[in-house]
This record gives sequence, structure tokens and C-alpha cells, in this order.
Amino acid sequence: MVEKVTLSVIKADVGGYVGHSSIHPVLLEEAQRHLEAAKGDGIIVDFHVTRVGDDLELIMTHRKGVDDPEVHHLAWRTFEECIRVAKSLKLYGAGQDLLSDAFSGNVKGMGPGVAEMEFVERESEPVLIFMADKTSAGAWNMPLYKMFADPFNTAGLVISPKMHEGFSFEVHDVKEHKRIVFHCPEEIYDLLLFIGAPGRYIIKAVYHKGTGEIGAVSSTQRLALIAGRYVGKDDPVCIVRCQGEFPAVGEALEPFSMPHIVEGWMRGSHFGPLMPVSVPQSNPTRFDGPPRVVALGFQLADGRLIGPRDMFDDPSYDEARRLCNVVAEHLRRHGPFEPQRLPLEAMEYTTMPQVMERFRNRFEDLGD
Repeated sequence: MVEKVTLSVIKADVGGYVGHSSIHPVLLEEAQRHLEAAKGDGIIVDFHVTRVGDDLELIMTHRKGVDDPEVHHLAWRTFEECIRVAKSLKLYGAGQDLLSDAFSGNVKGMGPGVAEMEFVERESEPVLIFMADKTSAGAWNMPLYKMFADPFNTAGLVISPKMHEGFSFEVHDVKEHKRIVFHCPEEIYDLLLFIGAPGRYIIKAVYHKGTGEIGAVSSTQRLALIAGRYVGKDDPVCIVRCQGEFPAVGEALEPFSMPHIVEGWMRGSHFGPLMPVSVPQSNPTRFDGPPRVVALGFQLADGRLIGPRDMFDDPSYDEARRLCNVVAEHLRRHGPFEPQRLPLEAMEYTTMPQVMERFRNRFEDLGD
């Protein structure tokens, strides 16, 4: 029997340097030390520690399947130790993503973002890990749709026999805690009706319709819905398998050539364009933004992570970055007015209710 590999990406904000803009190198070193020890103990096969903005990203391979308590506990312990170091340095917001003091089997529902998939490695297994900062879990809806359902983005949907059958999209209703699967291309219009509202309906995973093989998975954790209040943005992660029966690497990266508008930015209360950048450029400082996305590419070889390649470290994305700055400038000129600021229903999970409560008794009925 061919042994499966599990690819797990688990992230958390363990402390910002300076403010929410970046992460201190000492935290990366602390995480590296913990995962190196776990690799030596045989808990994981391989790992890579990185960051986007102020978020610590743990990329791990192992043979234990998704939701494994030992792997999740490893991530939890790593975050806790990094938070301890962050607090000693008085870094900003240290530990804001850990919503509990006690680990309870896995990190889902406890604050950190999680994307995991289990599969049998193909003869060649290229994967892309997308990681975002200053945005919400629904930020992957448009890119995943374009990668796996839009022939104007992905030529393979038209000309590759392996992809022509299409893909199935698992969509989560994060408010009602329900899921539904749409089969595309025949249900594209139905899919779009839901995922066009990324604050509630989020693409969790994408599967090849013919083989049932998983092609992509994202983190769908909404911090505000878990905590019942604003404690920071979701800063989601996403794994995409490429080539063969899945989009080519270039097709999976292509959606980010158009910086689409996402929820997040300053205080998690504004819309802004998602800027594709290299890891060294993922330091959102203008109005704590604009939101950033990085993409690391790996080849898997018997569970080993061959890489990474920093995929947006490429001048062909310069125009996307320039356009992002133009759009950001235009939106910023709106100040506290919509559409720069989020609509009221989204602001319910920010600090706005605390301000509104002060004026509750001053509202008067208008009468007939």
C-alpha cells in the first residue's frame, strides 16, 4: 500500500514587530528550534518556518493524517513558546490569536488558522502555499474560482483532457456551520451566487471531479465569529496542488495579477486591494496595509519539502503591485466612509459596538 503524506499549514499571530507590521527574527528562530526537535523525534517528516507580515507560518509534512492531535499540539506548543519570547520583548498583540489557555485535541476553533490535506504523492508533486496578512478567510474565494473554474484564467480547463471534466467546490457557511458542494462547470452560476459573499460563504476545498483527488484547501477560521468580538484578522492560508490534473503553477498564480478587493486592512475594518509580494516585502505599513499575499512553491519528494521558491519575487507582478497602490490610494481618500470602511453588519465584530453603546439612550423615536 502506498503511504500517504499530509501537508499541514498552521499559522498564528504571536506578536508584532513593530506594531502589526512584521515579526521579530527571534520568533522565527524559536519556531525553527521546536520543529527541528519534532523532526528529530519523528513527529514530522519535514518543515519550513516562514512569515507574512506579523503572522508566524508553520509548514509541515507528516504521515499522521489531518487533524492529528500530536501535530496540532506541536504547533500549539510552538506558538506558546514564541508568545513567551514575544512578551519578553514586549511585542505588540502577543498571543492574540490563541483564544484559550488550554489545548483541547486540535487547534481548530482555538484561534490559529489551519489548512491541511492528505494525498498520495504523484511522480512529481509541485505545491503552492499561499499566505495572507491583514485580510479575512474569504480572500481565497475569487482566486480559487479563477484557478479551478475560469477558462479565461486557466487554459487547462479548455485544452487539457485531464482537467476538462471540471472540479467540485466544497463551500462552508461559516455563520450557520454548514457546508455544500457545487460541481462545476455545470453549477458555476450557483457557486458564484454564494462565494460572491466571502464574509459568510468560503471555499474550503476543491476536488477533481473525475478522480476525487483534492486539489486545494484553505483555512476558513473566522476569528471574530469564534471570539464574538474583534481580536485581529483571520490572515488565512491556502494549499494548492499544481500540474497534471490540476492547474499549472502559472495558472494558479495568475489570479493574483489582478489585486482584488478584500476585507481587512486597518483595524480589520476596511476594504483594500490584495498585494502579491515576496516574503521580504510582506511588511504592511501604510495604514497597516494594504493587505499582502505571499506564495511559496515546493516540490514534495517522499514527504520532504524541496524549496521554497518565493513565487511573487518576480518583476512580472510589478504592474499588479503598482495597480494595488493606485487602488489603495483611491480607497483611502474615502476615509471613514463606505466603501473604504466595511458595512455595518461587518463592523459589528469590531470595536464599533462599544462606541455605539455610549449613545444608545440618546436615540429618540421619530414618531408617525
